[in-house]
Amino acid sequence: MIFKKILLFLIAFFAIISVLSAKDEQETDESATASDQQISGFSLAGYGDKGKKAWDITGKTADIFETEVRLTDIIGKLYGASDEIKLTADKGSFDKKEGKMHLQDNVVITSTSGARLTTTSLDWDRKKETVSTNDLVNIRKDNMVTTAKGAKGRPNLSQVILQKDVTVELTLNALEKDKPENKGKVVITCDGPVEIDYQKNVATFKNNVKVDKQEFILYSDTMDVYFLNGPDTPKAAEPEPKQESGVNKGSGMGFDMSGGKLEKIVAQGNVKIVRGDNVSYCQKATYTGTDRKIILSGQPKLIIMSTEDFNASVGN
Repeated sequence: MIFKKILLFLIAFFAIISVLSAKDEQETDESATASDQQISGFSLAGYGDKGKKAWDITGKTADIFETEVRLTDIIGKLYGASDEIKLTADKGSFDKKEGKMHLQDNVVITSTSGARLTTTSLDWDRKKETVSTNDLVNIRKDNMVTTAKGAKGRPNLSQVILQKDVTVELTLNALEKDKPENKGKVVITCDGPVEIDYQKNVATFKNNVKVDKQEFILYSDTMDVYFLNGPDTPKAAEPEPKQESGVNKGSGMGFDMSGGKLEKIVAQGNVKIVRGDNVSYCQKATYTGTDRKIILSGQPKLIIMSTEDFNASVGN
């Protein structure tokens, strides 16, 4: 009887020890994931040459760990000589060692030059001065709206590489909206990538490019779009390419990019232009915005469909 009581006591004792040990392990795991310090109204800043502020980050709350800071309601600012960039997000983390910032949920980049990017997540490399994402992005600048899957570029969006499934929508030149043939929009799509350089005023589209306008559709392997800085600042005139085929006048392709007029479009590789029932083929098509002409070169071929009836007579 006594032995039985001792055995029951030992079983109960070890059961209590096991419960206490499990509880202690759980508390240890929780403390390992808890932040070293949690504060409200967190702010962090970086300075460049001569002690001038280069960037700063603020957050509503911050969980501070050994290697990173996790923030909520993030506002980041980058200060440049000619442009100021603002980054906002619902949450994110800052890597203390690498100087990298990951933004998550409702990410928005805006610049004083008028560019605006929205996406779900974004990585900002402060040292390399680049931002990147693999998510769907939407970029608005002046009269150009761009959507794509994945992007990488400068924080001020002066240079952007769009990875794939790219759509660019261009609003036509407001100065010519009195002309019926110029109303509407031009939509350019391609598989990507697309490189847009606002500083050099050029956009390069690659792989299965399609230009869709009201009165025609253009297809090509690649396409370069050149545009001017503004209505009153044209570039130096370039020599016209050698004409190897017909010239299509008054095509109605005029539109603005970045607030200025279109200079030219150069489409290359398996070019196909569809205007109603008429189709043109060539290896290169150059459209100039000033005289509104399309020059076809490289084995051009035109197929013209006519609905007219022709009566032939043979003289005796």
